[in-house]
Amino acid sequence: MNALDATRIRAHFDFPAAGRVVTNNAASTQPPRELIGLLRDLTPWYENVHRGQSTASRRTTAMFEASFDTIAAWLNAPGRGCVATYRNTTEAINAVMYSLLTEFRDGDNVVTTMLEHNSNYVPWHALCREILPRLGRRVECRLARFDADGQLDLDHLASLVDGRTKLVCCTGASNFSGTKPDLSKLREIADASGYAQPTGETRALLLVDAAQLAPTSAIDVRALDVDYLAFSFHKMLAPFGVGVLYAKQHLLDHALPFLYGGDMIAEGRVTPETVAWNDLPWKYTAGTPNILGTIASAQALRLLLDLVLPTAFFGGTGPLPRVAIEEVMARVGRHTANLTARCMAGLAEINGLQMYGPEHRTPLVSFNLGGVSPFAVAEALDRRGVEARAGCHCATLAHHALGLDPPASCRLSFALYNTTDDVDRAVEAVREIAASRRLVG
Repeated sequence: MNALDATRIRAHFDFPAAGRVVTNNAASTQPPRELIGLLRDLTPWYENVHRGQSTASRRTTAMFEASFDTIAAWLNAPGRGCVATYRNTTEAINAVMYSLLTEFRDGDNVVTTMLEHNSNYVPWHALCREILPRLGRRVECRLARFDADGQLDLDHLASLVDGRTKLVCCTGASNFSGTKPDLSKLREIADASGYAQPTGETRALLLVDAAQLAPTSAIDVRALDVDYLAFSFHKMLAPFGVGVLYAKQHLLDHALPFLYGGDMIAEGRVTPETVAWNDLPWKYTAGTPNILGTIASAQALRLLLDLVLPTAFFGGTGPLPRVAIEEVMARVGRHTANLTARCMAGLAEINGLQMYGPEHRTPLVSFNLGGVSPFAVAEALDRRGVEARAGCHCATLAHHALGLDPPASCRLSFALYNTTDDVDRAVEAVREIAASRRLVG
């Protein structure tokens, strides 16, 4: 198996020179200097998109539109018409909620899980408990449990799905336990619903929160047959405020937009009586979008290929070979899995430490040290030069389900630029804290 050269990759980042041990990557990754330089290079010819006849506007528009082609290729989507951009995963999921708002019928239900990030639970809670009741509709939000190992209980989830289940929402990977539910089984369960959708399909829709899955996995939306999938670029090297919503094109054609205003309207097609929407994907880009952020974020995908393989995709707009995407993400996945296994093995040797989640997981480890606040552990780690995160990680339901008081844990999470030295320094720091736990409790 071809290994990933993390040392070579780190040379493209500025954070190692600051002596940082960056192990909070599940929250946000670090930006390579090429992306910062790209923003600088773009600014001399920056102009708004779809709003001018100048050379600068046409040039910026071409790069902006090509970014949607890059994102679609990365996901193996049929084309740019399946891609909408938002500020982050949270906004993308909210966009789905609002686009489906008027389709729910009295007596319908939404099924989600206790593993979810708040962003894939709170919108559905709000829909069922706060928004739709004001419209006189009764819709239920159902929650599937997970087992003692942190694995999603698929049998329980299946028991919650019935002929009135319009939508199944599930994480592709938990940002607390690292659990990766079987998405093919979820598709089967959603299919079994038989719900009559207004588009003519007879099955529940399936939405996947891929915020933690996308950074270390090759995602093929056609093979997964998901209806909606969302992720954020700030977890994939590009912290420029851009999230992605993939949706099947017929759903985007049919749905009402989340936001209304400029550019999502067909040119000149507004009268006192009618408004016509723009073509996809621009139907979902109301107002001036995050132009430079979108360009730089799409280029982050191309740069990722170059960082791992000897390729030269960064800066271009040409096709991305599927084989290259799959090979790169396989290497990233193996590298980060090895780091995670090393971390778990080291932490398992520390008395009084409890880890949460299954053996095989995405590259994060959440844990608590008996008798010590997870916030105190994170602060003590920081004093030793290790950047962790303490809190509920927005996975509040899962922390409550485990009876944690407070509902919090400390988390170490890894990315392609982390090394075994980073892992060893983090584990040794936790070991030191455990040995002196009275000082940090």
